[in-house]
Amino acid sequence: MEEDQSATYSVDDALLSSGFGRFQILILSYAGVGLIAEAMEMMLLSFVGPSVQLEWKLSAHQESMITSIVFVGMLIGAYSWGVVSDNYGRRRGFLFTAIVTSGAGFLSAFAPNYVSLISLRFLVGVGLGGGPVLGSWFLEFVPAPTRGTWMVVFSAFWTVGTIFEASLAWTVMPKFGWRWLLALSSVPSFVLLLFYVITPESPRFLCMKGRIAEAMDVLEKMARLNNVQLPSGNLVSDKNIELDELSTSESTTLLADAEENDTIVEEKGSSLGGLSIAKLLSPKLIRATLLLWMAFFGNAFSYYGIVLLTSELSNGNRICAKEEVESIRSNDASLYKNVFISSFAEIPGSILSAMIVDRIGRKLSMASMLFTSCVFLFPLVFSRTDMLTRISLFGARLCISASFTIVYIYAPEIYPTSVRTTGIGVASSVGRIGGILCPLVAVALVHSCQQTTAILLFELVIFLSGLAVSFFPFETKGRRLNDTEVVMN
Repeated sequence: MEEDQSATYSVDDALLSSGFGRFQILILSYAGVGLIAEAMEMMLLSFVGPSVQLEWKLSAHQESMITSIVFVGMLIGAYSWGVVSDNYGRRRGFLFTAIVTSGAGFLSAFAPNYVSLISLRFLVGVGLGGGPVLGSWFLEFVPAPTRGTWMVVFSAFWTVGTIFEASLAWTVMPKFGWRWLLALSSVPSFVLLLFYVITPESPRFLCMKGRIAEAMDVLEKMARLNNVQLPSGNLVSDKNIELDELSTSESTTLLADAEENDTIVEEKGSSLGGLSIAKLLSPKLIRATLLLWMAFFGNAFSYYGIVLLTSELSNGNRICAKEEVESIRSNDASLYKNVFISSFAEIPGSILSAMIVDRIGRKLSMASMLFTSCVFLFPLVFSRTDMLTRISLFGARLCISASFTIVYIYAPEIYPTSVRTTGIGVASSVGRIGGILCPLVAVALVHSCQQTTAILLFELVIFLSGLAVSFFPFETKGRRLNDTEVVMN
């Protein structure tokens, strides 16, 4: 009895004993719906922009702003919701994002003019910026040995969303127009609100805040639903366990080994976002943070660029099309067909990333996918025949989607719980800058008949992203998530 009372276990120990059971499947389903909602809101930009341009006689710059303004909103939202969820809880973070996304997304279907549409899509972007909060929330319920594989499965919901949106556009746009597509695409966000009341808070977050009793309640519900027993003893926060480990053995945190004069700093619940940013740029984290920002920028710029290029390059016309022909073609079913087919590239991308992420590690997986994407795009520098364009863009999207999936697995694993969603949020914001610049720079080159320059730009960005990944300071495969922050005195 005395031995049981003195025994302790952490959230990681509880997750290992529980395994991935029915409780985690429910968490995965809810978080997956959120990712489907984000994918649908992003993919519809490929369809709505050309249709709105034709209906409202917009300039090419005004059309590109419909896409870019969403990324501006995401840039702001990714950081803001990250700070909210790190300070006030994961549940509160994704509640606000669902409210903003569903409301603004539905109302944008009734926008009477260009200014109101831009304003509402900006708010949609602010809401979508909270997508990484759901990813962190799900991650904190997954046992470490299978975390990579299940995060790939979670990322596959994005692929489901892109394919569903392309199917929806193919069905709805020719008959009912872009307003119906906007309204129907907001439905998954409303589903998140409908089932919000049954979602649990992250026990890892609760432990970090000292709310051990609430964390125990969540873990006991998890054990009951999975038909397993929790470890014997008392639940303690990992930061308390690590204080003992640092004095007896080499630190196993994801950061560099702790020096003897290192100190453990706790996150204050009332801390402002500036303090979180300072921690991300602390000596122990600055290298990983800056390289992660480069990887996110490159992945976002390349992924959304390849998606947008699908409607520009895979049309069989190797000569730059005239603008008026392009506008008419945008309403043709071939546009939806091309995007629908290219979306299927993400299925083998998800399968491939699931196969390699827990076998060869995060770093090698990301680097190999990025460099292979460069290989697929390279032939388009010299020739853009219809078949070559389709194959090249399909292969490039397969690889870049796999890399994007893995970087979203790696990012939350390198940060401690106290700044995890802020770290992902800021990195995601940097990625949104890539999304903002992509239609304004790269796709603009295609419109001005400079396809070769556009392809070379993508090649350069992807290659530099691969180099950044290669210089990541540590591998996170199979490591436990860290609840503490080790900083230098």
